[in-house]
Amino acid sequence: MRQGQYTISFNHPPVIHSTGVAGGPFEARGNLVDAFDYLYEDLYIGESSFEKAQKKLLQTSFEIAIEKGGLVKEDIQHIVCGDLLNQITSSSFATLAMDRPYIGVFGACSTSIEALGLAAMFIDGGYADTVLTGTASHNAAVEKQFRYPTEYGGQKPPTAQWTVTGAGSAVLKSQGNGPRVTSVTFGRVVDMGLKDPFNMGGAMAPAAVDTIQRHLADTGRTPADYDLIVTGDLGQIGRATSLDLLRDQGLELMDETYVDCGLLMYSKDQKVQAGGSGCGCSAVGIYGHFINEMNQGRLQRILAVATGALLSPLSYQQKESIPCIAHAVTIERQGVQ
Repeated sequence: MRQGQYTISFNHPPVIHSTGVAGGPFEARGNLVDAFDYLYEDLYIGESSFEKAQKKLLQTSFEIAIEKGGLVKEDIQHIVCGDLLNQITSSSFATLAMDRPYIGVFGACSTSIEALGLAAMFIDGGYADTVLTGTASHNAAVEKQFRYPTEYGGQKPPTAQWTVTGAGSAVLKSQGNGPRVTSVTFGRVVDMGLKDPFNMGGAMAPAAVDTIQRHLADTGRTPADYDLIVTGDLGQIGRATSLDLLRDQGLELMDETYVDCGLLMYSKDQKVQAGGSGCGCSAVGIYGHFINEMNQGRLQRILAVATGALLSPLSYQQKESIPCIAHAVTIERQGVQ
């Protein structure tokens, strides 16, 4: 059922049946260590390159989500996933071993929620009963592609963020127990003319604000209707900017109920500048930490908003600005009115 221009509310909300979350050694020292099902001790994750390591992370999260759900890969009817590397190669190679129908998507760091929303539409529409969704990022692989190889030792400004080495996957089913995806609000591309690839939070903040506003307008809800509004990786700069922009639009969000996965991920002594980022940031935070919180009854309804900067190395080299997007899903415990 369509609500307004941007939001789809599901008549038969799919269940988040199980999740799988994997991470790297730096994340093992962070604040969300309990969100991970598996943590690797080596940044190479036993592979010969960082790009292959990212693929392995995603494969691991797939396997964990399927095993935790008491399923086998043949139970999966569709896989919806993507990542940040060129032509989403990590996702394509990771799904090769699954041997299941694959829909590759790209939304930069918004991919976790874009894929979740699309997977939910498959199930609500009656086109599938069991869908696997996920995404991953790897610090060294992503930094190499979008900025400088880590071996280069380039200095970063305070606005820069730290790409999370992590992957998160979820199995959605048409029936069962667990939190439900009750609606999705797909965002539009927003470009405010920013060109600094070391300030992704500032670039993405207007897109987050746009999607939050449109979701609330479409559904007739207010921020008070949610236990939390969770953003993916705005970091310190983006979160502060989005709060100011929302306030200018007459929406006053409380600090304690407007949280960002990039700010929760790491401890202060890890020195990650403005916070965490990357596809894996929202995937670990939402599929791991916040779904765990819902399963344990501490949260009833959240609005998960993942943001993405839709630049490429080529567009940056050609002096283009950074178009951004944000997608949102409502996740509720069963029985919430």
